[in-house]
Amino acid sequence: MTDKPYLTGLRVPSRENPLRILLSACLLGELCGVDGTSNGSYPSALKLRNYNNVKLITFCPEHYILGTPRETPDCEGGDGHDVLDGKARVITQTGKDITAEMIRGSLKMLQIARENEVELAVMMDVSGACGSQVIYNGSRFSENPGYQIGMGVCAAQLHRNGFKIISQRDYASLEILYSKLDPHHALQKDAIDHDQTEWYRHYFKKD
Repeated sequence: MTDKPYLTGLRVPSRENPLRILLSACLLGELCGVDGTSNGSYPSALKLRNYNNVKLITFCPEHYILGTPRETPDCEGGDGHDVLDGKARVITQTGKDITAEMIRGSLKMLQIARENEVELAVMMDVSGACGSQVIYNGSRFSENPGYQIGMGVCAAQLHRNGFKIISQRDYASLEILYSKLDPHHALQKDAIDHDQTEWYRHYFKKD
């Protein structure tokens, strides 16, 4: 669940003092996906390029630790918080344990967030690194892949160090952000976040 009161309370930025936002690099089109693509186009994140009062800082922790292309990492036995606590691990599609590497990537992302005094992170959901709402429960390439509510390792690292995170699918939260960047932005009142979607509520039996 996103922190809408925090988003509502964000300061009004200016060109001289822009809002500092950390993004998963693939969301802005950088070719750092596991297969060397950007994982597709995400208009909700690309829209942030249109504002002159925002500073976008991009980083891909998976590219940092594994390079591109690479095998796909997912959390097994828990979410990113569990990985950081030593209760779960990160595996690739061939079963390689890359827990230590992913934690190292999360610490680099934390370093970048601190050095840039980031005020918000917008991160790729479902990723074992950057997911903030939903991630896979074990390898997505298993015979019966499933999902879990939780954060990826890097999102968890940022979260436990006080940074606020939304995903590219948290459309209601993004609407609040757009309104901070543009006082003339007309809020789409029917926008919903990922945890309010029919799929989420049905899959996780929230109805």
